[in-house]
Amino acid sequence: MRLLIDAGNSRIKWAWCDNGRPGAVSALDVATLEVAALAHAWQAATAAHYTCVAGDAVDAAIRRALPPDCVAQRVFAGPTACGIANLYDQPAQLGADRWAALIGARALQPGPLVVATAGTATTIDALDADDRFIGGYILPGLRLMLESLARHTAGLPHAAGHAADWPRNTDDAIHNACTDAQAALIERVREQLGPQATVLLSGGAASAIAPRLRCAHRRVDDLVLHGLARLAAADNGPDVMKCCSGRDGVNEGPD
Repeated sequence: MRLLIDAGNSRIKWAWCDNGRPGAVSALDVATLEVAALAHAWQAATAAHYTCVAGDAVDAAIRRALPPDCVAQRVFAGPTACGIANLYDQPAQLGADRWAALIGARALQPGPLVVATAGTATTIDALDADDRFIGGYILPGLRLMLESLARHTAGLPHAAGHAADWPRNTDDAIHNACTDAQAALIERVREQLGPQATVLLSGGAASAIAPRLRCAHRRVDDLVLHGLARLAAADNGPDVMKCCSGRDGVNEGPD
């Protein structure tokens, strides 16, 4: 059985590949990672495609948890994959999760795309109609924004506010400012890409950001897993970027 694994900064998510698509998704927090629990969950795996932006220790734990005879392939970004061109100045520096999410987004939606993933960090990437990743943005995720204000100011709380057009208390003022900042950058990237662009929104903070978006958008979760399924299907193609276990990843992605 083929296993798809998305190891982010905060969570590890996985699914079995079912007819070229991820099946039911399971997850655990990186902070409570137990190799024995993963090994039990993954014991049927004969092949695995995975991304890991959580560092070498998590990568090593994933390798230990997979069965000894499982063929494991860690995905990294490269110049091309699955018909998509990577226009990053140095393609290998693009976070593997962002790359896989772009591939997954294209498998689900044609045309120009804004792929916004709201996790530990929020990433907002643009894929044009010619299947080129033309660039993107990284900003602190919603939780990081809220925690930063609470940690570095004497009089502001860790806000648990609610959506409001005119906030009239401090919690709402902080919450809406942070969510609106995230939404505004998503909208700006869509404007840059053009009116035909579709916004795909995913990640743990998507439910907070979505109501603040003034443009049409589509909620799609687990884009990285969709991308890994697409990469697995193209496994025999020459443009699929694989790994050797000793290569270091770039820790820039969301959970």
